Amino acid sequence: MAEEISTNNECYDLSSLLFTGERDFLIRNNGNQVKINALSGKTVGLYFSASWCPPCRGFTPSLIETYNELSTKGDFEIVFVSSDKDEESFQGYFSKMPWLAVPISDKATKKSLGGKFSVMGIPHLVILDKDGKVSTDEGVELVMEHGALAYPFTRERINQLKEEEEDAKRNQTLKTLLVYGSRDYVISSDEKEVSVTELEGKMVGLYFCVGSYEPCTEFTKKLVGVNKELKERGENFEIVLIYLDDDDEEGFKEVLVQMPCFALPFKDKKIEKLARYFELTSIPRLVIIGPDGKTLNPDVAELIDDHGAAAYPFSPEKLVELAEIEKAILESQTLESVLVSEELDFVIDKSGSKVLVSRLVGKHILIYFSAHWCPPCRAFTPKLIEVYHEIKAKENAFEIIFVSSDSDQSSFDEYYSDMPWLALPFGDERKASLSRKFKVQGIPCLVAIGPQGRTITTEARQLIGEHGADAFPFTEDHITNLGEKTEVMETANDDEDDDDDDDDDEDEVKVETKEGYVCEGDVCRKI
Repeated sequence: MAEEISTNNECYDLSSLLFTGERDFLIRNNGNQVKINALSGKTVGLYFSASWCPPCRGFTPSLIETYNELSTKGDFEIVFVSSDKDEESFQGYFSKMPWLAVPISDKATKKSLGGKFSVMGIPHLVILDKDGKVSTDEGVELVMEHGALAYPFTRERINQLKEEEEDAKRNQTLKTLLVYGSRDYVISSDEKEVSVTELEGKMVGLYFCVGSYEPCTEFTKKLVGVNKELKERGENFEIVLIYLDDDDEEGFKEVLVQMPCFALPFKDKKIEKLARYFELTSIPRLVIIGPDGKTLNPDVAELIDDHGAAAYPFSPEKLVELAEIEKAILESQTLESVLVSEELDFVIDKSGSKVLVSRLVGKHILIYFSAHWCPPCRAFTPKLIEVYHEIKAKENAFEIIFVSSDSDQSSFDEYYSDMPWLALPFGDERKASLSRKFKVQGIPCLVAIGPQGRTITTEARQLIGEHGADAFPFTEDHITNLGEKTEVMETANDDEDDDDDDDDDEDEVKVETKEGYVCEGDVCRKI
């Protein structure tokens, strides 16, 4: 939520802003002209936007919905100030808008408006009150956050909404969360209406997801099993699907049936409000609402990934219990408990031959999560090969195991052909459990396992990047010493190189290279 409304103190005369010597009117998308003086006494939004701008195209439908709700008041209007370059693009975009516009041909007025209101990017919405004073230049954020409820977009109104929202959180119930307008029901897997009242008194998981997004599809499979187990145990637990992709009705129906669970109706207006209410920044997300209607846990997706149904009932006491279990597991961890899964008790060497995990016990092990499609991985692998040979020359009880995130066997084979170490076979089911165990959020990633089979660090890549082969051995004492040396060197470099930093810094550009990942700097992270 916007904490404050950005304003300036200047008042504007709409005629002076929008009038030229040759034109005293604005236009509608049907070609009709509306005199500028018809805006006198109204709250007016100046909407800077363009058809070529994806965020604009995404925001405009929300603004149309808000405008239609407010248009019945008779004292609110929007004026479109286009950044399109040609008449055809302008008309195609404007044809969907129910408000007024500055003609595309009036470049001088559009340029003047952009300068007066310091428009640095689009979409941008400036709200002028009835006296021509700027109420806010953060209209986009306010419409996205509150819709028509933000009217008349004054500081007082937004503060009031903030107080109401905080009050709603204090008095939260399942009904305040799930009911919207006259709709007081959710739908079941067979698309029947079920009263929200029937869910009251139960523990409810609000599942935010998008069916086509790989992390969501993987988590949905896990959640299906957990939901089934809890049902078999007779637990009073229900899941309500909050489906975030309003262009994918088939995906919505598929997840609803797959679970099975309840759901808010497809494209329900409450969905966007809940995403804002719970400050949704990533998916999948499972919010737990207790039997009293209060939020018990804002996100248990990771808990379920790690512990499955054992994480139920997701209470603070259960979290303490799980932490103690995790600590005990970590202390008793062995290489076999990490790498062996039923019959899968081996890795492979360069020839494709099986190497039993038992033969690696007692060695220093690095587990290397990487992929051929990942530019930072391809940049780091030659460095790691060099370090591998250097360490092996002085310590034979050392090995690396490659865990691939490649999409096909040929990519795996091509990438692995340059590596001198061991690997999990391509498509090995242990890859998913290892990623969860070590909470791998980005690649390349190196996890160091000590000779006793315990995890030493999940940040061995950074250590090798800074210290090369000197990062070995990966013991806690040695890592601590390396950190102290790094701090001393950084302090010395800060004193010497302050003047040089600005010359070398370059803006990083994010590039999405694979579904579910964004590459930035020296890592490709899950999104």
